[in-house]
Amino acid sequence: MFITTTPVLKARVKQRYADFIVEEIYVENGKEQMCKVEKFTTPFGERSETKLVVPKNTEEKEHLILELEKINTDTNTAIALLSRGLGLSKSRIGYAGMKDKRAITAQRISIYQAEVERIERFGAKGLGLANPSWGERLELGDLKGNQFTLTLRDISEEKKEIKKIVDEFAKQIKSGIPNFFGTQRFGGKRNVTHRVGKLLLQENFKDAVMLYLTETFEEEKPDIKNARINLAKTLDFRQALREFPNACRSEKAILNELAKSPTDFMKAFSALQKKTRYLFVHAYQSYLFNKIITKRIELFGDKALAKIDGDVLSEDKNPTTILPGFETTFSEGKAGEIEKQIMKEEKVSFKTFRVHSLSELSSKGNQKEISLFPKDFKLLEIMDDEFNEGKRAIKISFFLSKGNYATTALRELIKEEIF
Repeated sequence: MFITTTPVLKARVKQRYADFIVEEIYVENGKEQMCKVEKFTTPFGERSETKLVVPKNTEEKEHLILELEKINTDTNTAIALLSRGLGLSKSRIGYAGMKDKRAITAQRISIYQAEVERIERFGAKGLGLANPSWGERLELGDLKGNQFTLTLRDISEEKKEIKKIVDEFAKQIKSGIPNFFGTQRFGGKRNVTHRVGKLLLQENFKDAVMLYLTETFEEEKPDIKNARINLAKTLDFRQALREFPNACRSEKAILNELAKSPTDFMKAFSALQKKTRYLFVHAYQSYLFNKIITKRIELFGDKALAKIDGDVLSEDKNPTTILPGFETTFSEGKAGEIEKQIMKEEKVSFKTFRVHSLSELSSKGNQKEISLFPKDFKLLEIMDDEFNEGKRAIKISFFLSKGNYATTALRELIKEEIF
């Protein structure tokens, strides 16, 4: 379901890691700063490896701030690699935002009571550390947003038509596009995270854990897919622990507990990192949010993002809707009717979001703007696609405030879901 009326621009997203560049923007001393991608956009033979030198901690700050550049590595894996390589607990590493895996990204991290010599010696494939300074711990949300520089490939249209479509698209999105949570919020093609979240909220830990462990999708790697299928058939957790590859860190953490206590599914789920455990409930809230926006589009078409009767407005005077939680209340008027309809269809209430047996999963809820406004959307270049003979590629850039997805903007341009 799309708001923009530009023709379909069928394109391939993330064909190469360098096609998706994400640079974190933050504010320091009242001035915007950017974590720049540099290491992994330079050809391997041309990289100059500058030795990391940590400055003296003259103000005796407890946290070392670094810029982390990574390629084809998700944020959780990067933190795990840092934790092992530096010999410290993951809880001592802070960061402001999650970044895409299949991409080259740069973001800030903080390390509590950092051992300077080990950090200066640290090296890991796909990771780079730069620009050390001393400061305060970083928490999720301590950023302004992200700058995206994206290359879309395998485009059939001629350059003149491409420019016409993209220029018109840039005009239309100034009025806003649906602020959908991207498919990665729901586990990508496996599409499982929000479904697990709903079961957790219902305190059905057994079904939640088994769904997470056994759900497959068509293109999943054969060794992982077979391990999931075998577990669903045998329910043999010890065997599954041997069969799941080491890359499945979360699954193996759960299975390790189930191998010891085969009926304690709540304890097994608790083996996941705290930040990971939260993601499942957040995913279900996001799913409900997406359903509410979809219903508005069904009812109001291209007027769906405009203010309707009962809308709660943000500080920027834009309509919002609920990310449901146990302290949430429905909007008034027509906006509230839509929210109530979606909650009724899902057979959940606000009380569902208070989890008595595992209180950390409980969520108070929030409001979120229903429109997304990509800023400074630019068509940087149209070129022949060197990786797809006879096709064109485009390079675009734009800024999104924190908590928003680049794929949400791209799906409106290419008119299809992006995984």
